[in-house]
Amino acid sequence: MLHTVIQVKPTQDFKVYVYFCDGKIKLYDVSPLLNQGVFKQISDIKIFIKKCTVINHTLAWDVGGNFDPYNCIDIDPETIYSTALDVADPLAEKAA
Repeated sequence: MLHTVIQVKPTQDFKVYVYFCDGKIKLYDVSPLLNQGVFKQISDIKIFIKKCTVINHTLAWDVGGNFDPYNCIDIDPETIYSTALDVADPLAEKAA
């Protein structure tokens, strides 16, 4: 089964809440990647948050500013699904 990301919500500590189409919500920590290769481009928290989005049905950063699926930084949704922590919806917590 392929896992499809439908929404993302970045945090101030380089983590991202990743919402999957099956209802699962994962909290993915990007900080270990920020000193590696292309991920250095998103090591500034303002850029990390502003450019964080969904492209190619997964967590991505729109570094080119035009939602080009070939000019973005993305992470395999299967990696996120299998390694990130299952969490409750942070948006639901605020609404309560």
